[in-house]
Amino acid sequence: MIAQLAHICIHTNDLTETERFYCEALGLEKGFKFEKDMALFGFYVKLGEKTFIEVFKGEPGGVGNIDHLAIETDDIDLVISKLRTNGFEATDKELGGDKTWQSWTKDPNGVRIEFHQYTNESMQFRGGICEVDW
Repeated sequence: MIAQLAHICIHTNDLTETERFYCEALGLEKGFKFEKDMALFGFYVKLGEKTFIEVFKGEPGGVGNIDHLAIETDDIDLVISKLRTNGFEATDKELGGDKTWQSWTKDPNGVRIEFHQYTNESMQFRGGICEVDW
């Protein structure tokens, strides 16, 4: 049911320096960019074949804090059902702007978890620009 960690999400006040650290200093490859109002808003960094670090501008959880964990699944409907059956909340699945199915929950400690089920159109594999409106 669970395949692997899909991505972690971090926030930064300096996208350029964060990209320099991950892509230049560590030699990781950028997967795709997020733009908001035609300006860079964030990006994915490839961390293995299907694992990523997601970076966004801003401080929702405070710079340097992890905003959420994303866990890849091959059956998002089953994950949602199992969570709900066991008394935990899970959002209905939605197709994100990156063309990947997602559902959200929180662990008992309040850690936000996003479940990802990739599609053939998922930007994580195709690259490009993901326009966001949130």
